[in-house]
Amino acid sequence: MSSAKRSDSASDLTARARIRDAAIECFGQHGFGVTVRAVAEQAGVSPGLVIHHFGSKDKLRQACDDHVIALVNEIKTESITSHDSRTFLHQLAAVEEYTPYIAYVFRAVQAGGPIAVSLYERMIADVEGYLAAGEAEGTVRPSRDPAKRARWMAANSFGAVLVLITMQQPGQQIDFVRIIREWSEEYILPALEVYTEGLLTERTMLDAYLLYVSDPPAESG
Repeated sequence: MSSAKRSDSASDLTARARIRDAAIECFGQHGFGVTVRAVAEQAGVSPGLVIHHFGSKDKLRQACDDHVIALVNEIKTESITSHDSRTFLHQLAAVEEYTPYIAYVFRAVQAGGPIAVSLYERMIADVEGYLAAGEAEGTVRPSRDPAKRARWMAANSFGAVLVLITMQQPGQQIDFVRIIREWSEEYILPALEVYTEGLLTERTMLDAYLLYVSDPPAESG
């Protein structure tokens, strides 16, 4: 039997998914310096099987990126386009199950570099995409600049988690479950108020800004 056929078998696909999920957990907990051997131990397989399925650590990380982005996009699209409150309540009850993925994204942003930038930009594009789906469904108000709105929302979400971690657990070992629990307790209510009911009672600042950007003052000198 050829290696290609072996890779297509159900057992190999299951092993591939198990390795990928173990890598997401390892990278999220310890950063991207972890070895292929550590990922293999987490998955309960040999380092050779990791390389068999993914070819290299970089390609393994790419597979993790793809899976995390797809999962986040699916969850966010479902919640933002739903008119049924049970969808949100179900996701809220399961928020701690998403901890490995949140930790993974945090470690990626923390690591920086071209790979992190690529992941972040892909996530911003996904935010814009699921907000557009919400607009089409009638659950999201249109924006004057959807791309900038998506970028602000992504930065705001990452920033809130970053502040909690920096202020409470600045070291390498981070209890992401506790962080996500505290984030939920501290931020979900005010976030929903701002997103649903708004903050300002009049348009003074918005109208002033729109006037400013359409006709900014001339630079002196």
